Amino acid sequence: MNQIVLLEKIHHHAASLLAEQGFADVREIGGALSDRELIDALKDASAVGIRSRTQISAAILDALPNLRTIACFCIGTNQVDLHAAGMRGIPVFNAPFSNTRSVAELVIAQAILLLRRIPEKNAMAHRGKWDKNADGAYEVRNKILGIIGYGNIGAQVGILAESVGMRVCYFDVENKLPLGNAKSMTTLDALLRHSDVVTLHVPGEAATENIINQERLACMKPSAVLINASRGNVVQIDALDAALRQKKLAGAALDVFPTEPGNEKEEFISPLRGLDNVILTPHIGGSTEEAQENIGREVADKLARFLLAGTTRSAVNFPEISYQAKSVRSRILHIHRNEPGVIAHMNAAFAESGLNIVAQQLQTRAEIGYAMTDVDTPIAEELMSRLRSGPATIRCELL
Repeated sequence: MNQIVLLEKIHHHAASLLAEQGFADVREIGGALSDRELIDALKDASAVGIRSRTQISAAILDALPNLRTIACFCIGTNQVDLHAAGMRGIPVFNAPFSNTRSVAELVIAQAILLLRRIPEKNAMAHRGKWDKNADGAYEVRNKILGIIGYGNIGAQVGILAESVGMRVCYFDVENKLPLGNAKSMTTLDALLRHSDVVTLHVPGEAATENIINQERLACMKPSAVLINASRGNVVQIDALDAALRQKKLAGAALDVFPTEPGNEKEEFISPLRGLDNVILTPHIGGSTEEAQENIGREVADKLARFLLAGTTRSAVNFPEISYQAKSVRSRILHIHRNEPGVIAHMNAAFAESGLNIVAQQLQTRAEIGYAMTDVDTPIAEELMSRLRSGPATIRCELL
């Protein structure tokens, strides 16, 4: 019996889909947990579903020998030690597409509000000041939107921006096919100098940490605005704070931050609080009913397919084997270090046991190999013990 634990208020469609797939033991826990609480909650779990606040380190994985897979019900996976999970035979799944539209709509809305100086006008009206001055307020039509990171979300932002009359340019470290009339920029600094609105859509990794710093902010027009709905560590907050207070930048909107509260009761701390020309939102880029429903279904389906059939298609840290329904008596999932001779030794063990292989798939990725073998007879525990004891074996499961 597979026990599945879903944390952080994952959309109820996830649990419903898992129930439809025959999983009877699904536990739902409303928030994120401390390391000790997490280990206690997952001690009997085969799978865990998390969002962005739950942190799963190598030490936690070591304490959870029964855990077979991790499902991130969000885009990001930097809350999980992906290498450690892979080397323990644990594939990690996420939802790279399901909240794309919601994030893109938020970015376009913020661009319009900032260019029109709505946050400032709103704040002044709340304080009783009636300011109809048009200075520094602009239409978005014919303004240049610069997109840093032209992936799924960045490209969608570009399409929406063109629909409201903006001109779009982008910078990406990889060559990307432009959609619509978007133009690729050769350097990040060139994009910053060129753009009226700059929006970030990059992953949170060492290469992107603080890519928007004092020097990069100095490249931007004083009338320009900055939007970050990607990862909190890609913008140097103190440098942004200084640029805004010194009026070297017209405004900013941030949905992600270097340090975020762990729950609703914890105070949000930022030097940007109190600035009228800054929109601060609590990491809600994908927080729409539509996006959360889509994410719930997408990731729950990936989780179920792995537990039922061993499918690892679109796993972020693991060799990918596409879906193939289990139609034979036994399916053996063999996860191993990517070394010569592993499959030969495994198949020799099958032959010595008198078993005929009906189908076999093998994929490798970096240090990990993953073999799925279908056999139309029962598998003896003696053979499983032999396969598990192989010197390169990481994990071996029988479905």
